[in-house]
This record gives sequence, structure tokens and C-alpha cells, in this order.
Amino acid sequence: MVRVPLATGKISKVLLNSQFPRGLRTVTTAATASSVDPSIVPEERDKPFPVQLKDGVFEGYKIDIPSMNMEVTRNELMDLYETMVTIRRLELACDGLYKAKKIRGFCHLSVGQEAVAGGMESAITPEDSIITSYRCHGFAYTRGLAPRAIIGELMGRVCGASKGKGGSMHIFAPNFYGGNGIVGAQVPLGAGIGFAQKYLNKPNVTFALYGDGAANQGQAFEAFNMAKLWGLPVVFTCENNKYGMGTSAERSSAMTEYYKRGQYIPGLRVNGMDALAVKQACKFAKEYTVQNSQPLMMEFVTYRYGGHSMSDPGTTYRTRDEVQQMRAAKDPIEGLKRQLMEWGVANANELKNIEKKVRSFIDAEVKIAEESPFPEPTHENLYSDIFVKGTEDKNARGRNTLEWKN
Repeated sequence: MVRVPLATGKISKVLLNSQFPRGLRTVTTAATASSVDPSIVPEERDKPFPVQLKDGVFEGYKIDIPSMNMEVTRNELMDLYETMVTIRRLELACDGLYKAKKIRGFCHLSVGQEAVAGGMESAITPEDSIITSYRCHGFAYTRGLAPRAIIGELMGRVCGASKGKGGSMHIFAPNFYGGNGIVGAQVPLGAGIGFAQKYLNKPNVTFALYGDGAANQGQAFEAFNMAKLWGLPVVFTCENNKYGMGTSAERSSAMTEYYKRGQYIPGLRVNGMDALAVKQACKFAKEYTVQNSQPLMMEFVTYRYGGHSMSDPGTTYRTRDEVQQMRAAKDPIEGLKRQLMEWGVANANELKNIEKKVRSFIDAEVKIAEESPFPEPTHENLYSDIFVKGTEDKNARGRNTLEWKN
């Protein structure tokens, strides 16, 4: 999440760049008091209070687990709730656009996994880095992209993060390195980002996320080895949503304790359906990797409600009852909502108002994306944005119409 000084409400300058408008992403302040109980004075909204995590949310491997006690503020909780609701609404909008044949390329949704992106972002800073696979829309949003830039890229529109030329697997934002289409390729790339952070003496961490299906890729183990040898501040993070592309983890992996896959690297398993457990784990992981100059393995046990992609019904390798039971008993948004009401942070009406605001916001962003034009089908457009300006190969053919004709 973008850090907004609560006393002033000023947004970071990077977000004023037209390429990355943030729209709704606000932190509750006195000026937006409708998001929380108005009887709570502004000072109390940012006053930490203790909460205790549920037993069993962490399991450690060669490492002590994070504390079960943590402190949060009302502002943090409300911001986290709004973030997760926005990610889900964004994904549902993508689902509808795909079914309406307005999104024609690859589309992998993370409905059910919102606690991972929301909780992770709430624990780190914009200077930390994230790289992940193609199930990336939630992370792109929390890293700074406006929904219109995400939706527009999926629809191939100019307002997209890559000007509509890349699609789902080419979505980037400041310190967010995609959105990678090659299964497992983001793991060694994440190690490289961590190497750069260490080389430049930056007190930051890289979270390199991959799925349980990608966990068996050889390049992942090569990256683990190099990160351990070189002491890189990388958290190798497996989003274990129980199923790969039509295959359960048990059928594809001889060992499904992915947090132990580093062998010589300590590991941590986290309940990825609990946003506060994710937040606490990511805070712990950053401190561990940066302070010790060592990598860490982390596994989020989560669940996707839909199929692997939009072309996968998601019901040929699991039952509908299983999906419904997960929705009813372990939904991350409903779980956080219950906690907010139990702790007196917000009441049902206040949370409903946030949901209405988010729905209107995403609807407006979809409209903007739909009205954005397609890239012009010219040779100049086709070969532009490949090189950083000024570094083009002068002997390369096809960069513009003149060279094409010659």
C-alpha cells in the first residue's frame, strides 16, 4: 500500500504520474471519516492496539515462528479491508469482461487469494520489490497501478500498463516486476533483484512469488542455491492454492511442504487466508532477510475459487462442494470483516459503504478502459517501446516505416 502521511493526506509524487493513477486507494483520515466510526477521534484511528493471531497460522522450519501477538491501527485495518475488496471487485470485473469477449488473451484470476497481496503490501514499503507469475492483478494494484491500467492491458487498450501490447503477462509498476508468463522464471529473476538490492546496500527485500505448480521447476532450486551462497535478501514465496493447471498438489509434488523445499534455507508456512497472519509473516520475513542478509522460504496456504485460467472450469479435478465449503468457512474478506466488527473497528453498515464505494470505483475504471483506444496498427507502434530511448541498435531493421521499406 502507498504510504500516505495521515496528517496531510498528500499522495506520493510517483502516483501523480499519469501512467499510474491510483483512483480510490486512500488511507482513512479525518477527511474520509465516513470509512470508520465517526465517534472515534482521528488520533485514535492511528493508535495501535494489540490483537492475537489464531493458533496454527504459522509453522516453522529451522526457524522460530513470528509472534502471535501484533499491533495494528484502525486505519491499517480499514485500508487492508478496502484493498482486499477492491482486488476482488477488480477480478470479478475481469471475469465479466472475459466472458463478454472483451478480454481475448490469457486471464488468470486470484479470487479467494486476496489476503496474500493485501497483507503483504501492508507489511512492506514501496521501495521493497515484488515479482510474481501471471496471476498478478492484485499485486499490480497494491504496487500502484490504477485498475484501468490493469484492465486496459488485459483488453489490449492504450491505457494499459504496457500500452495494450503485452496483455496479462506484461503488467508492471514501480518495484513490481510482473506478471511473468514462463512458469517459474520469476524465481531466478527475483534472486537477481535481491542481488541488486544487496549490491546497492539498500535495506529492502524482494518477494519472489510462484505457485505450487512452479515449485518443481529446476530453475527455482538453482535460484535457492545462489541466494543462499550470496546471502541475498529474497523471500521465495510459494502461493500454494492447492491446484496447478488441472492437477492437485498431491498428484504433482512428491513433497507438498513447500516451505521446506529450500533444505538449507529456513522456511515458514502461513495461513494465506488470514490477512493479518500474512501481514505479520511478511513483516517478519523482511526483518529476517534484511538483518541477516539471508534468504527465506515462505509458503502461503491459500485457495482459488475459480479455475487455473478462464478456459478452465475448475471443477474437473475438484468438487463444487469443496469450493463452496472454502467460500463459506475460510473466505479471507469475510474473515477480516468479522474481526473488524468483533473488535469494534467498524460496523456492518460502514463496511457495506466501503463495498459500495469500491463497486462504483471499479465500474468507473472499467468504463475508462473500455473507452480507451486500441494501439494504432503501424510499424512504428509495433517496434516502439522495445529499447530505452537512446539505446536503440542503429543497425536493427523494422523499427520504423522507412527501415521496413528499405
